[in-house]
Amino acid sequence: MSGWCHGLAVVLCLPGFAALALAMERHQEELFGHAFAPSLTRRLRVAGWGALLLALCVLVGVQGWGLGLVSFTGHTSLAAGLVFVALLVQGRRKA
Repeated sequence: MSGWCHGLAVVLCLPGFAALALAMERHQEELFGHAFAPSLTRRLRVAGWGALLLALCVLVGVQGWGLGLVSFTGHTSLAAGLVFVALLVQGRRKA
């Protein structure tokens, strides 16, 4: 019944955390060699938080507050871990 919401949550959390990572000047310089314009950094932050909020709304809407918050915590942990590992791999490739 609610299996589709897990896939959607992952699809929202992964780019959400990627956008938040790219909104950090350190990652911008490490990946692209320069810092982004402040307006782009701001848009990345808004997009990242918006995607995470949308994932929370989907999970809570389908599963209720109790299980929805637990699922959201799991999905955000998975997505943050994957983005972290991707940043580590990319950093080591450049080194």
